[in-house]
Amino acid sequence: MDDFVRHYYGEVLEQSSDLKTDACCTTQSPPPYVAELLQNIHEEVRRRYYGCGLVLPELLEGCRVLDLGCGSGRDCYLLAQLVGERGEVVGVDMTEAQLEVAERHRAYHAARFGYSRSNVEFRLGRIEQLDELGVEPESFDVIVSNCVLNLSLDKAAVLRSAHRLLKTGGEFYFADVYADRRVPEQVRRDPILYGECLGGALYWNDFLSLAKAVGFEDPRLVADCPIEISDPELREAVHGVKFFSATYRLFKLAALEPCCEDYGQAAIYRGTIPHHPSSFTLDKHHVLPARKVFPVCGNTFDMLSETRFREHFELFGDRSTHYGIFAGCGTALPFDDGVPSRAAARCC
Repeated sequence: MDDFVRHYYGEVLEQSSDLKTDACCTTQSPPPYVAELLQNIHEEVRRRYYGCGLVLPELLEGCRVLDLGCGSGRDCYLLAQLVGERGEVVGVDMTEAQLEVAERHRAYHAARFGYSRSNVEFRLGRIEQLDELGVEPESFDVIVSNCVLNLSLDKAAVLRSAHRLLKTGGEFYFADVYADRRVPEQVRRDPILYGECLGGALYWNDFLSLAKAVGFEDPRLVADCPIEISDPELREAVHGVKFFSATYRLFKLAALEPCCEDYGQAAIYRGTIPHHPSSFTLDKHHVLPARKVFPVCGNTFDMLSETRFREHFELFGDRSTHYGIFAGCGTALPFDDGVPSRAAARCC
């Protein structure tokens, strides 16, 4: 299937409009500051974009960032502006045709950003085999990926590598496609459905299990939306499986627990993260308003106190007293599919 994916994204697809579904194209409107940054990116790079989300986590100034499955480099060049000239972005992809597009515009973007040198580099390779690229363990602050994990034949290897390459307190922030059930064999084997990011989609609960198994103990869903399959033949071919585009953030923190445990802790967001003066969205169920006390579980407390977000919060409490689990911490389908009875439970 790898050879087909290389062919599909390197030769069959010439621009995002060539795709048959919206699985690999985000309809999310970028915030104004991101829209401005997009204008600095070469038109050819933007045209060859196939992402399913916006993988731009907060507070990237000076960070070293790895983009898994970077394609033609659109996200890399967005990130390059956010990390600044002191930061660094490394993009990895297995499709030579895509990397050729990304590579030939490095000098253009350095000049466009006003940098004395390019802060972006690209490497040819498979995201399941990052060890072969000479990348040092614990050398990245943030890892991102945009609609690529579903295309991998060894998703556990990708997650293991991401965990190994992150510094303690770092995060894997990525968008991908998920299914509401395990995808049938006939769907997985269909090359077009695979290339359209559907055949390789993980059942959401299997993804959570994989993430926890490699050390990302408490995956946090940031945003999601259902995927529409407008092509009637493809819609019939997926055999009733529902698909969702979703963004998760996974923190590399040793003390995270499997569930949301209540220790009576709380946080106050200072309102100081750039572009987020009124509130900070840690995840879908944790939107912290500025200057207001917000009760948090032990895991959320650590995500705020042991990462690059620390200076932007006042934090109260410790783990000396345990009050049990937060009510509503469950395992229902976490995505919004318009069916109230299946809505995700609030964890804390």
